[in-house]
Parts: sequence; structure tokens; C-alpha cells
Amino acid sequence: MSKAPHNKEMSHDAPSTGPDSAKPGLDSLAPADDSHQPLAKPTSPGKQPTAPGSLKAPNTHNAKIDALETFRKGSENFPLTTNQGTRIADDQNALRAGTRGPTLLEDFILREKITHFDHERIPERIVHARGSAAHGYFQPYRDMSDITKADFLRFPEQLTPVFVRFSTVQGSAGSADTVRDIRGWATKFYTQEGVFDLVGNNTPVFFIQDAHKFPDFVHAVKPEPHNDIPQGQSAHDTFWDYVSLQPETLHNVIWAMSDRGIPRSYRTMEGFGIHTFRFINAEDQATFVRFHWKPVAGKASLLWDEAQKLAGRDPDFHRRDLWEAIEAGDFPEYELGVQLIPEEDEFKFDFDLLDATKLIPEELVPVELIGKMVLNRNPDNFFAETEQVAFHPGHIVPGIDFTNDPLLQGRLFSYTDTQISRLGGPNFHEIPINRPLCPYHNFQRQGMHRIDIDTNPANYEPNSINDNWPRETPPSPHRGGFKSYQERIEGHKVRERSPSFGEYYSQPRLFWNSQTPVEQQHIIAAFSFELSKVARAYIRERVVDHLVHIDVSLANSVAENLGITLSDEKMHTAPPKDVNGLKKDASLSLYAIPNGTVKGRQVALLVSDGAVAADVLAILQELGAHGVHARLLAAHMGQIHADDGSTLPIDGTFSSLPSLTFDAVIVPDGNIDSLLLSGDARYFLLEAYKHLKVIALSGDARRFKAQFALSDHEREEGIIEDSKAEGVLMSEFLSAMAAHRIWSRSQKAQSVPA
Repeated sequence: MSKAPHNKEMSHDAPSTGPDSAKPGLDSLAPADDSHQPLAKPTSPGKQPTAPGSLKAPNTHNAKIDALETFRKGSENFPLTTNQGTRIADDQNALRAGTRGPTLLEDFILREKITHFDHERIPERIVHARGSAAHGYFQPYRDMSDITKADFLRFPEQLTPVFVRFSTVQGSAGSADTVRDIRGWATKFYTQEGVFDLVGNNTPVFFIQDAHKFPDFVHAVKPEPHNDIPQGQSAHDTFWDYVSLQPETLHNVIWAMSDRGIPRSYRTMEGFGIHTFRFINAEDQATFVRFHWKPVAGKASLLWDEAQKLAGRDPDFHRRDLWEAIEAGDFPEYELGVQLIPEEDEFKFDFDLLDATKLIPEELVPVELIGKMVLNRNPDNFFAETEQVAFHPGHIVPGIDFTNDPLLQGRLFSYTDTQISRLGGPNFHEIPINRPLCPYHNFQRQGMHRIDIDTNPANYEPNSINDNWPRETPPSPHRGGFKSYQERIEGHKVRERSPSFGEYYSQPRLFWNSQTPVEQQHIIAAFSFELSKVARAYIRERVVDHLVHIDVSLANSVAENLGITLSDEKMHTAPPKDVNGLKKDASLSLYAIPNGTVKGRQVALLVSDGAVAADVLAILQELGAHGVHARLLAAHMGQIHADDGSTLPIDGTFSSLPSLTFDAVIVPDGNIDSLLLSGDARYFLLEAYKHLKVIALSGDARRFKAQFALSDHEREEGIIEDSKAEGVLMSEFLSAMAAHRIWSRSQKAQSVPA
């Protein structure tokens, strides 16, 4: 298929609408040929996306920075003024009648300052209140016009600016990052045909099938109404009561109880569009599609003990990781994948494509990677961008359309209504972070916080006083007006769900069977912990009864931990049928398929006065060569003196930067006696050992093996040791760290008291 040339510099003159222009009248309905201005040229290079093969991106940074340039402003060398521009001579004192007299009402500077402060908080998002975001760009790998006429998926050389927000679901804006929860993943594509919002989660399924139940589900998962407890957790009666009465929730619940519920970082987390959408090509042919985000850094999670401790030691752990990675130039990268299902195959599965509680196994429909997203700029202002950004699954562009997924259909209403309430009115699209990059014209006027100043004398259509501008754009293969897919619909008006939505246990069982043994143990522990917090015994029992229908061994293990005895009948419950004959799918596991790189990982070096400078230098050089970040930790801040008399600057102390915040630990040779006498240093290593992290011991540091109940001659996977840091030690260390955790240590680590 030949591809038409794409001239990114092309632009068109806007039609003349002045008093001397021709008057075509109401019957002239040709579309306005709006200018699609090219993105401003970049001022600094950024990391480039790479695709399979020889694709190379243009030398550009995130183009979104230029799109917001009109609205970005610093304050260097500018005088302090009021919002109206009046210069302020004294910002330290209110206007008073005498130095000890009453404050005067005429102090307009005070009134403006206090009034603005009083109204600085906007309503929190009902869900996804706590979030972090970043700017970036997306670039397709190939021309997708055989499947969709969406412009941003047609040209491999075209970069589309994006803004991505990651979030937790249940907690408030002040809750911790590392709670067990689903993570939201919303991507705003600023395409040349309008904004496309891909609004999803880090799980491919949702808790409910019909949006009509969304308020009930959210009410149940939120803190309980009588005491507003617990915050940022699902370990309470109302949530599990709802789950026990709504078995359709079980699939997403088991995902949340897996390691997916406590991701290591936003950089190592998958994302999913959840719903089945349609791609529409220029010939109006439709293809069902589900969207996936695959992290280039690989998939990884926290351990539960880590997640709990981080909630107290560093509640901003995920937010900080994302911010610091971008500042360091370790730009998070994700590949956009799609599962494509021809319309004629809609009913080939034993589950319904329109059911948002069901996924399409990748073993049945492989994911095609169609492009890469790079996040390369942090927001300038958290409130103006991260807090005010408004996502909406109903923001689509030509070439993408909806299906009759009942959860999606309800979300199309809910999001608009929510943004109007949260952002103060119907003009939330005019906030800079929400504005499309392409021109937009319509007859909507007024409303709270109107920013655009419309000069069109007509605010209605059809009209003749402005030559009927702006006009409709007829559908066309490319850059035409939006046309809904013409799907034939027949049926009675009913409040019923399709019988094809009625099976709830097969897909949770597929997920369970696809996990590694370690991941299965984590799921058992998660259910046991969460349900142990439920006060009402009958709710715990009902949940276990549902688990029996997923897998008897899972249910029995959880039951034993909760003091519940399963009857003989339940112990012999027949399993549900396989999903389209599929028993396992390795893609559902975080660790069944090795993936990812060590680039961007964080490694702690524990040092003290007398550290061997050559060892430290060799470690730093080798880590730096692989893009791994090292921090020197000691018992005190400032600097230490190495064995050769040189000084080494210290990044943090053993207690201020705990092992929880690092991926691995190295102890260089030199003055190990001092470290062995430090309780904080020993605790640091024991905690890292407990959390299955790679530990390297160089030279005399091998004496630390006794802390792990290892003799001098005993070797253990994940404890890398050698007489010096150069060569074998660092090579083995980097190789072991690529696996993320030393899973073989899991059983032994349970005895560590850290």
C-alpha cells in the first residue's frame, strides 16, 4: 500500500469573512479549511523514540512545551503586582488605621490576596484524587491507515504531544502512593484532529459491568461513612461486602490482590484502555480494538512489607520516582499496543467483547506494538496542569469510535458532568492544559470562566451574517468531520444485561493459573490480610465461598489464614471452564517472562571513613555506564575520607534514605568494622535482604554474610561477592539486578526480623 507524502509544514489560509467577501449564502456548506500549524521547532534535544527496525525520530524534544508556551511565564526580574497589574509597594503589612489600629476594608490588595487564597482549593476528584503527571510525545511505528483513519497513527515521522496522569483510585489527594489499589492511567493526545483521551487503569478489566453500578461501587470502596476510615485502602467491611454480593467484581479484585496492586513505580507499570473500542478506516470498515501500554523498562512490583513501610517513610514514593527520573534524563518509555479483532470475529470467544470485566488473553489475540510514548518533561505547575487536567473517554477523533460496552456508555456522561462540577463550569476545555492544539470553532458562548474572546457576530447556525461560518465538515478519508460508525441496532427497551455477561469465575481462574508460585503466594497473603481487617465474619465467609469457584487451593489457603474450615463439598467444587480452552497466559504474570533493563535503577553504596577509593570509583563507573544511579550513604551527612586521603560527598544517611527506596545495595571494601558497629547499616542490609534485593559485598565487606546466616564459604543466589569490585562482581551484580528480585530467597527471608 503506497503512502501519501505528509508535509508537516503545510498550512491553509483561513477563509475571508470580512464585509467585502463574497456571500455564498446558507446553501454553501463547504468546510472551513482551518490551518493546521506545524509544531514550533524545538530548542533543546530530548530522548528519541526507537522502533523495531531502522526508524529514527526527528531531533526534537517534547513538542507540548511549545504548545503551552503562550501560557507559561516565569517571574524573574518582574515587579510584584496585583492580578490587575498594579505594582505592590508593601506585601508585608495590611492597611491599618494606625500601627495598632483596625485593618481597613479599602485595602484592595489584601482583599484580592485573601479572597484568592480562600478559593485556591477546587473539589477533589471523587476517585483518582491523588495523581502525578508528565508531558511527552507519541510516535507511531508504522502507517496504520489500513485499520484507522486517525491522523496521529498514520505517519511514522509525526510526533504527537501527550500529557499523562497516573493515579491511585480510592484515597484522597493526601494519601500515600504505595497503598494496595488500582492505578489510573490517563493519556491526553493533542492530535491535529482534536484531543484524544485514552482513559484506563493498570489492569485490563474493571470491577463492574454497567456504569449504573459505579456510584454503588465507589461508595463501597471509599472510607466507611460513619467514621471515614480507612483512607487509601480496601481492607474494610463495606468494600468486601459489596464484592461478596457482586461476583462480577472478582476478576479485578484478584488483579488488585496480586502484585499489580502495589507497582514498583509508574515507569514499570502496564496500562490498559479497559474497554473495547473500534478503529474505523477510510473505507468505513470497523475493527474492534483494545489498547495496551507496555513499559520499556519492564514490569515490576513492590513487596507488601515494602509498600506498607514506604507509606510512612516516603508517601510520595511513586510521585518522586517519576519526577526524578525525568529530571535525570531517564525518560519513561511505553509502547502502545493494540489487540485487533475483525468484526466478523466478534462472537468467536466464549466471553463478550463488550464486557469490561473480561480481558482478551494475549495468547488468543497477540498485542501488536504500534508506537512509542516518551515522557520527557515534568509539569511547571502542579495545580495548573496535573490538578486541572480533565480527561474524558468521550474525547475521540475520526478513526476511533465507541462500542456498546455498558460501562463505557455510562462513563461518556459521567466524565463531562464531573469536570463541569470540579473545574467550575462548561469551559474547562479552555484551561491551557486541556486546550486542543488544532483550531476549534463553534457557537458555544458564555458560562463560568470563559477565556476565548469570540468575534463572530453570529452565535448560531445556520446563519447568513457571517457567511455561515464556522461550517460543518463532511466526512472524508482524511481530515474530515467525525462520523459515527453505522451499526445496526435492534432490540426492546429493557433494563437487563446480556446473558453473555453472566459468567464470573473463568477469567479470574485464568489469571490465578498464570501467576508464578511466588505471585500466587502473594495473592493468598493479600486476600488474607485484607479480609482479616473485615469485622463481620459472614462477609469474610462469603468472599471465601466465591474464591472456591476460582480455585479450591486458593480458597483453602485463605480460609486457613482466616480460621475458616471449608466443607468437604466446597473442597470438591468443580473448577470453571477454561477461557476459550486456554489454561494459562504468561503475559498475565509480572515475572513469568523476563523483561526490562537496569537503566534508571537506584543503587545504594554503604560507606564509612576508610572506604577503598578504587573500589568506590570502579563501582560508580560501572553503574554509570549502564545508566544506573548510585548514592553514597553513611552514618552522617557531609563527606567521608577514603583510604587514599580523598573525600567522598555523602548523599544521605542510612536512616534518611532507607533500603526501601533502592533497587539494590553494594558495600565497597574498607573499614567494615565501623559499618558492622552501626545498627542502622546492619538494619539497612537486613531489610534489603528481606525484600529480596541484590546485595554485593566487595573485599572485607564479605564479613556481612554472617548477618544473613551464611558462613564464609557458603554461597547464595543474590549475594554477589568478590575480593574487589572490578570485573566479575559488577558483572554478576548487574545481571542479577535485571531480574528485579531474588525470588529463590523468598522462604528464607520470612525469618528476617527487619
